[in-house]
Amino acid sequence: MRQGGSVERRTILKAAGASLAVAGLGATATACGSGSGSGDGTVTIRYSWWGAEDRAQRINKTIALFEKKYPKIKVKTDFQQYADFWKKFNTQASGGNPPDVFQNAIGFLRKYDAKNVLLDLGEQVKAGNLSMDGFRAGLEKFGEVDGKLLGVPVGSNSMALVIDKPVYTRAGVTPEPGWTWDDFDAAMRRIRDRTGRAGDSGMYGVMYLYDLYLRQHGKAFFTEDGLGFTEADLTDWWTKAERGVKEGVYADAKKVVQVKPKSAVSAELAGSEFTWDNFTVRYTSEGKSEYGLAPIPTTDGKKTGQYLGSLMLSASKRTQHPKEVAQFIDFMVHDPEVAKIMGYDRGVPATQAQFDAFQPDDEVNKAIAAYETSLVESGVLETITPHPSGADVCEAAFLRVAEEMALGKRSVEDAVKQFFTESKTALAG
Repeated sequence: MRQGGSVERRTILKAAGASLAVAGLGATATACGSGSGSGDGTVTIRYSWWGAEDRAQRINKTIALFEKKYPKIKVKTDFQQYADFWKKFNTQASGGNPPDVFQNAIGFLRKYDAKNVLLDLGEQVKAGNLSMDGFRAGLEKFGEVDGKLLGVPVGSNSMALVIDKPVYTRAGVTPEPGWTWDDFDAAMRRIRDRTGRAGDSGMYGVMYLYDLYLRQHGKAFFTEDGLGFTEADLTDWWTKAERGVKEGVYADAKKVVQVKPKSAVSAELAGSEFTWDNFTVRYTSEGKSEYGLAPIPTTDGKKTGQYLGSLMLSASKRTQHPKEVAQFIDFMVHDPEVAKIMGYDRGVPATQAQFDAFQPDDEVNKAIAAYETSLVESGVLETITPHPSGADVCEAAFLRVAEEMALGKRSVEDAVKQFFTESKTALAG
């Protein structure tokens, strides 16, 4: 979703470079400014996203379908890896020339709304150019901020525990829904003792897992105005993480860094790790074992704090073609053929029509679909935590400072103070 630049995301969204040969497949005209037009009534809109080459190829296939259905709308495309995308987008937005439509995430909605960058798509819903019907599990509300529709979900995901199934079997550990953190801690020790491997890759920088832990205790990582937890809360969390490494139940962070871009699980340093459910495909491609999804531990045996996250499509407030942009978004989130092309590249399809259209035939994607279906049916899903303006900076700081601490460059006390110092500055404006 984020999801800021988590370790998982940075690994999954590998640098692909904005290859003109691929990025331009959907373009037949060059656009200056936010969208352009021609004498025959044809308009060109600009569409930007982050991701790797494979995502670009899939997206360009969906654009070809869109342009066939809407021959008077041409789409000029652009993509980069995650960090480069936002660097370019910031430059474009500051210059008053952002793309007409672009991939977005929850941590950026309030930030760019405050900068007057995002189009309220609610008017296009009223005009009949964009439908918000048929979304799964309340996802139609995901991109709403202060009564404005600033993003439309294209896929969903939720936090899960990815496990090396043979390792868990050898250790005699069977995670069940409702298991507690005490159960989890005991399982990590059992994996260490019976397999000689750390139970987990470590929880220093997994911000969205910490969010769930806080939500289980009636708090949250973010509120609408800022951080929803105290320095004492974070000190407890990071102290536990540090203790886990010393006891060998969490992997040595230095070794985890050394095996990158592989994950600690696929590199056989750990028996499991917390990440987004749709990232499970990564482990199968990297590792030699069999991997599965396990439920999030709870505090009381019931509340997981989970929600469905999502990548979104947002539009520029400066676009000259809001109707065409809305039609493009509508097509991308509702058309069944789009789902068959994209699969779970951006998460499980957000609308029921697309969810039904793509029926995975491989075990990994079947497991992802089953996991999210189980979350919906069990009733554990909640509303996502609001993200204030500056949340993206906080997330980046959390990741960086946590890694510095894990590598021994900062004490827990110093890391906590540094994170709160940087966050207060980011959230202040």
